[in-house]
Amino acid sequence: MNQNTNIQTVPDGIDVINGKPYMADAKGSLVPVEMIKAEAKLEDQTVRKIIGYASELSDQVARFKGHTFEDLSTLEGLLAEKYGRTKGGSKGNKTFMSHDGLFKVLIQVADHIDFGPQLQIAKELVDECLNEWSAESRPEIRAIVTRAFNTDKAGQINRSEVFMLLRLEIEDARWKQAMTAIRDAMRVVGSKTYVRCYQRDTYDGPWRAITIDLAKA
Repeated sequence: MNQNTNIQTVPDGIDVINGKPYMADAKGSLVPVEMIKAEAKLEDQTVRKIIGYASELSDQVARFKGHTFEDLSTLEGLLAEKYGRTKGGSKGNKTFMSHDGLFKVLIQVADHIDFGPQLQIAKELVDECLNEWSAESRPEIRAIVTRAFNTDKAGQINRSEVFMLLRLEIEDARWKQAMTAIRDAMRVVGSKTYVRCYQRDTYDGPWRAITIDLAKA
Protein backbone atom coordinates (compact mmCIF):
# COMPACT_ATOMS: atom_id res chain seq x y z
CA MET A 1 0.00 0.00 0.00
CA ASN A 2 1.36 3.44 -0.83
CA GLN A 3 0.94 6.66 1.19
CA ASN A 4 -2.67 7.03 -0.02
CA THR A 5 -4.54 4.38 1.98
CA ASN A 6 -7.43 4.51 -0.50
CA ILE A 7 -5.46 3.07 -3.39
CA GLN A 8 -3.61 -0.20 -3.79
CA THR A 9 -0.19 -0.36 -5.36
CA VAL A 10 -0.48 -1.69 -8.90
CA PRO A 11 2.74 -2.82 -10.66
CA ASP A 12 3.92 -0.23 -13.18
CA GLY A 13 4.49 -2.94 -15.78
CA ILE A 14 8.12 -1.97 -16.38
CA ASP A 15 10.83 -4.63 -16.55
CA VAL A 16 14.47 -3.51 -16.44
CA ILE A 17 16.66 -5.76 -18.58
CA ASN A 18 20.39 -5.04 -18.89
CA GLY A 19 19.72 -1.61 -17.44
CA LYS A 20 17.05 -0.72 -20.00
CA PRO A 21 13.31 -0.39 -19.19
CA TYR A 22 10.82 -2.47 -21.18
CA MET A 23 7.04 -2.92 -21.09
CA ALA A 24 5.16 -5.93 -22.40
CA ASP A 25 2.50 -5.34 -25.04
CA ALA A 26 -0.83 -7.19 -25.28
CA LYS A 27 0.89 -10.07 -27.10
CA GLY A 28 3.53 -10.49 -24.41
CA SER A 29 6.34 -8.97 -26.48
CA LEU A 30 8.75 -6.66 -24.65
CA VAL A 31 8.89 -3.13 -26.05
CA PRO A 32 11.54 -0.54 -25.03
CA VAL A 33 9.81 2.17 -23.01
CA GLU A 34 11.32 4.92 -25.16
CA MET A 35 9.58 3.37 -28.19
CA ILE A 36 6.13 3.61 -26.61
CA LYS A 37 4.07 6.67 -27.57
CA ALA A 38 3.51 9.27 -24.85
CA GLU A 39 -0.28 8.96 -25.07
CA ALA A 40 -0.04 5.17 -24.70
CA LYS A 41 2.10 5.57 -21.57
CA LEU A 42 -0.38 8.11 -20.17
CA GLU A 43 -3.27 5.74 -20.83
CA ASP A 44 -1.37 2.91 -19.15
CA GLN A 45 -0.69 5.04 -16.06
CA THR A 46 -4.31 6.20 -15.86
CA VAL A 47 -5.69 2.67 -16.11
CA ARG A 48 -3.30 1.40 -13.43
CA LYS A 49 -4.28 4.27 -11.13
CA ILE A 50 -8.00 3.52 -11.56
CA ILE A 51 -7.41 -0.21 -11.01
CA GLY A 52 -5.59 0.64 -7.79
CA TYR A 53 -8.65 2.50 -6.47
CA ALA A 54 -11.01 -0.21 -7.78
CA SER A 55 -9.05 -3.01 -6.10
CA GLU A 56 -9.09 -1.21 -2.77
CA LEU A 57 -12.83 -0.55 -3.06
CA SER A 58 -13.42 -4.20 -3.91
CA ASP A 59 -11.50 -5.26 -0.81
CA GLN A 60 -13.46 -2.75 1.30
CA VAL A 61 -16.77 -4.15 0.02
CA ALA A 62 -15.60 -7.70 0.78
CA ARG A 63 -14.60 -6.63 4.30
CA PHE A 64 -17.92 -4.81 4.73
CA LYS A 65 -19.85 -7.92 3.69
CA GLY A 66 -17.87 -10.10 6.06
CA HIS A 67 -18.33 -7.70 9.00
CA THR A 68 -22.04 -7.33 8.20
CA PHE A 69 -22.70 -11.06 8.39
CA GLU A 70 -20.57 -11.35 11.54
CA ASP A 71 -22.49 -8.52 13.24
CA LEU A 72 -25.89 -9.92 12.26
CA SER A 73 -24.86 -13.43 13.31
CA THR A 74 -23.86 -12.04 16.71
CA LEU A 75 -27.23 -10.29 17.00
CA GLU A 76 -29.08 -13.45 16.05
CA GLY A 77 -27.05 -15.42 18.56
CA LEU A 78 -28.17 -13.05 21.29
CA LEU A 79 -31.80 -13.28 20.14
CA ALA A 80 -31.62 -17.06 20.04
CA GLU A 81 -30.11 -17.14 23.53
CA LYS A 82 -32.83 -14.89 24.93
CA TYR A 83 -35.90 -16.01 23.00
CA GLY A 84 -34.96 -19.41 21.64
CA ARG A 85 -35.44 -18.32 18.04
CA THR A 86 -33.88 -16.15 15.33
CA LYS A 87 -35.17 -13.72 12.76
CA GLY A 88 -36.07 -15.19 9.43
CA GLY A 89 -38.52 -15.39 6.59
CA SER A 90 -39.07 -17.69 3.68
CA LYS A 91 -35.87 -19.21 2.28
CA GLY A 92 -33.76 -17.43 4.90
CA ASN A 93 -34.74 -13.87 3.93
CA LYS A 94 -34.44 -11.50 6.89
CA THR A 95 -35.05 -7.82 7.66
CA PHE A 96 -33.29 -5.87 10.43
CA MET A 97 -34.62 -2.40 11.29
CA SER A 98 -33.33 0.57 13.28
CA HIS A 99 -35.50 1.63 16.24
CA ASP A 100 -36.61 4.85 14.53
CA GLY A 101 -37.62 2.99 11.35
CA LEU A 102 -35.31 5.06 9.14
CA PHE A 103 -32.75 2.38 8.32
CA LYS A 104 -32.98 -1.28 7.45
CA VAL A 105 -30.73 -4.11 6.34
CA LEU A 106 -32.14 -6.90 4.18
CA ILE A 107 -30.57 -10.32 3.86
CA GLN A 108 -31.90 -12.07 0.77
CA VAL A 109 -31.17 -15.59 -0.43
CA ALA A 110 -31.57 -16.12 -4.17
CA ASP A 111 -31.75 -19.66 -5.50
CA HIS A 112 -29.98 -20.55 -8.73
CA ILE A 113 -32.35 -22.74 -10.71
CA ASP A 114 -31.42 -25.14 -13.49
CA PHE A 115 -33.65 -27.44 -15.53
CA GLY A 116 -33.56 -31.21 -15.89
CA PRO A 117 -34.45 -33.43 -18.88
CA GLN A 118 -38.18 -32.95 -18.26
CA LEU A 119 -37.82 -29.55 -19.95
CA GLN A 120 -37.39 -31.21 -23.35
CA ILE A 121 -40.66 -33.10 -22.82
CA ALA A 122 -42.33 -29.81 -21.93
CA LYS A 123 -41.03 -28.23 -25.13
CA GLU A 124 -42.41 -31.08 -27.25
CA LEU A 125 -45.85 -30.76 -25.61
CA VAL A 126 -45.87 -26.99 -26.07
CA ASP A 127 -44.86 -27.36 -29.72
CA GLU A 128 -47.73 -29.80 -30.22
CA CYS A 129 -50.15 -27.25 -28.81
CA LEU A 130 -48.83 -24.42 -30.98
CA ASN A 131 -48.86 -26.52 -34.14
CA GLU A 132 -52.44 -27.61 -33.55
CA TRP A 133 -53.65 -24.15 -32.59
CA SER A 134 -51.81 -22.70 -35.63
CA ALA A 135 -53.49 -19.44 -36.59
CA GLU A 136 -55.64 -19.48 -33.49
CA SER A 137 -52.65 -19.11 -31.15
CA ARG A 138 -51.82 -15.56 -30.16
CA PRO A 139 -48.51 -14.30 -31.59
CA GLU A 140 -47.36 -13.09 -28.17
CA ILE A 141 -47.63 -16.64 -26.81
CA ARG A 142 -45.54 -17.95 -29.70
CA ALA A 143 -42.97 -15.21 -29.00
CA ILE A 144 -42.75 -16.14 -25.31
CA VAL A 145 -42.36 -19.83 -26.18
CA THR A 146 -39.63 -19.07 -28.71
CA ARG A 147 -37.70 -16.92 -26.24
CA ALA A 148 -38.20 -19.41 -23.39
CA PHE A 149 -36.71 -22.41 -25.15
CA ASN A 150 -34.00 -20.64 -27.12
CA THR A 151 -30.60 -20.93 -25.45
CA ASP A 152 -28.19 -18.04 -25.05
CA LYS A 153 -24.51 -18.05 -26.02
CA ALA A 154 -23.68 -20.00 -22.87
CA GLY A 155 -26.29 -22.61 -23.72
CA GLN A 156 -28.57 -21.48 -20.93
CA ILE A 157 -32.37 -21.47 -21.11
CA ASN A 158 -34.07 -18.10 -20.65
CA ARG A 159 -35.36 -18.67 -17.13
CA SER A 160 -37.50 -15.54 -16.86
CA GLU A 161 -39.38 -16.46 -20.05
CA VAL A 162 -39.85 -20.03 -18.84
CA PHE A 163 -41.37 -18.70 -15.62
CA MET A 164 -43.63 -16.46 -17.73
CA LEU A 165 -44.97 -19.58 -19.47
CA LEU A 166 -46.01 -20.90 -16.06
CA ARG A 167 -48.13 -17.79 -15.48
CA LEU A 168 -50.18 -18.24 -18.65
CA GLU A 169 -53.71 -19.52 -18.00
CA ILE A 170 -54.34 -22.07 -20.79
CA GLU A 171 -56.81 -24.92 -20.29
CA ASP A 172 -55.47 -27.38 -22.89
CA ALA A 173 -54.56 -30.64 -21.10
CA ARG A 174 -51.26 -30.97 -22.97
CA TRP A 175 -50.31 -27.42 -22.01
CA LYS A 176 -51.03 -28.17 -18.35
CA GLN A 177 -48.97 -31.34 -18.64
CA ALA A 178 -46.15 -29.31 -20.17
CA MET A 179 -46.27 -26.83 -17.27
CA THR A 180 -46.12 -29.75 -14.83
CA ALA A 181 -43.06 -31.05 -16.68
CA ILE A 182 -41.42 -27.62 -16.39
CA ARG A 183 -42.06 -27.51 -12.65
CA ASP A 184 -40.68 -31.03 -12.29
CA ALA A 185 -37.61 -30.02 -14.32
CA MET A 186 -36.78 -27.12 -11.99
CA ARG A 187 -34.03 -27.87 -9.51
CA VAL A 188 -32.05 -25.64 -7.18
CA VAL A 189 -28.35 -26.09 -7.94
CA GLY A 190 -27.06 -23.37 -5.63
CA SER A 191 -27.91 -20.16 -3.87
CA LYS A 192 -26.34 -16.80 -3.15
CA THR A 193 -26.89 -14.52 -0.19
CA TYR A 194 -27.18 -10.76 -0.75
CA VAL A 195 -27.10 -7.92 1.76
CA ARG A 196 -28.95 -4.72 0.89
CA CYS A 197 -29.13 -1.53 2.92
CA TYR A 198 -31.88 1.11 2.79
CA GLN A 199 -32.70 4.45 4.40
CA ARG A 200 -35.54 6.97 4.40
CA ASP A 201 -36.12 10.46 5.74
CA THR A 202 -39.33 9.78 7.68
CA TYR A 203 -40.85 6.66 9.21
CA ASP A 204 -43.52 6.57 6.47
CA GLY A 205 -41.35 7.85 3.60
CA PRO A 206 -40.08 5.89 0.59
CA TRP A 207 -37.06 3.67 1.02
CA ARG A 208 -33.84 4.56 -0.86
CA ALA A 209 -31.19 1.95 -1.48
CA ILE A 210 -27.70 2.77 -0.21
CA THR A 211 -25.83 2.11 -3.43
CA ILE A 212 -22.77 -0.09 -3.41
CA ASP A 213 -23.06 -1.23 -7.04
CA LEU A 214 -20.78 0.97 -9.19
CA ALA A 215 -23.15 0.72 -12.17
CA LYS A 216 -25.95 2.25 -10.11
CA ALA A 217 -23.97 4.86 -8.21
